[in-house]
Amino acid sequence: MKKIRLSILVAIAAAFTACEDVVDLDIQKGTSFPVLDAWITTEPGIQKIRFTKSLPYTDQTPAPVIGDAVITLFDETARKSYPFIFKDGTYTYDPGDNQTIGVVGHAYRLRVEYNTEVFEAIDTIKRITPIDSISYEWQTKDENFVSEDGYVAKFHAKDIAGGVDYYWMRSYRNDLQHKVGDAFSVDGYFDQSVKDGSAFILPIQEAVTDFDKPFQKGEKVVVKLRSVTYQSHFFLTQVQAQINAGGLFAKVLENVKCNALNVTPGGGQSKILGWFGVSAVSSMERVIE
Repeated sequence: MKKIRLSILVAIAAAFTACEDVVDLDIQKGTSFPVLDAWITTEPGIQKIRFTKSLPYTDQTPAPVIGDAVITLFDETARKSYPFIFKDGTYTYDPGDNQTIGVVGHAYRLRVEYNTEVFEAIDTIKRITPIDSISYEWQTKDENFVSEDGYVAKFHAKDIAGGVDYYWMRSYRNDLQHKVGDAFSVDGYFDQSVKDGSAFILPIQEAVTDFDKPFQKGEKVVVKLRSVTYQSHFFLTQVQAQINAGGLFAKVLENVKCNALNVTPGGGQSKILGWFGVSAVSSMERVIE
C-alpha cells in the first residue's frame, strides 16, 4: 500500500514539473522619472550625489545618468551654500582634505534644477552614538545557523538616553565597495518606546554579518552607524520592505514617496523619485585575526 501511495506522489510531482512552461510577458515600459540619490554626512572629504532616470522593473541595463541638472546644497543653519559639480557620472562637492560640510544639529536644503523645474528637499543631521567595539566568534555550520564555517561579527553600541533616536547601520567586507548588509533601529531596538538608553539588541548587533557567508580570517569588518530623522527612517524601512517582498502574500511593488517637492515658481507638473537625507556617522573597523 505504501508503495502505491509513493508511486502516486511521484506521478503527481512529475505532472507538475512537466507542465512548467516559460511565459514571456509583454509589459509596458511606463513613465521614466528622475531619481535622486543624495546622502550628505559629517564624514570629511568629497560628498557625492547621483541623479539618474528610472527604468522598467524588468530592465537590467544601468540607469541612465542625468548630467545637465543644477544641484546646490544649502546649510540653512549656517547660511552657507555648496554647489555640486557634475563629473564622471556623479555630482560632487569637495570641501578639502579632512574638511566636512555636515554638522550635527544643522538643517539642510537640497535644490535640484532640472528641465525648467525646481525641486527641493529638507533634512536635519541628528546626534549619533559612538560604536564602542566590534567582536567576533568562530561558528561552524554543524552547530549554528550559518551556511559555512566562519566568524560571526557584531558591533557594540549604546543608544543615547533622552529622546527618540533613529539609526541606520551598514556593514562592509574589507572595503566600502563590498557591502554586507543594512539594519535599521529605533533606540537600539526595532521599534520605538521599547527602552531608551540601552545597548543595541543582539539581532541588530549581528546584522553586520552575512550568515550565508560569514567572515573569514584576514578579512576586515567595516561598520558605519548613521543617525537619521524619522522621515528618513520611514523611507529606508519602506524601501527595505519592498526589496525583501516575496512569496504568495507579498505586497504589490510601488514607488516610495520622495521628499523632494516641486517648488517651481508658477507651478510645476513633474515629480522625481528617490530621497535626500543627512546623517552623522560613527565608524569602526576590525580585522579578523
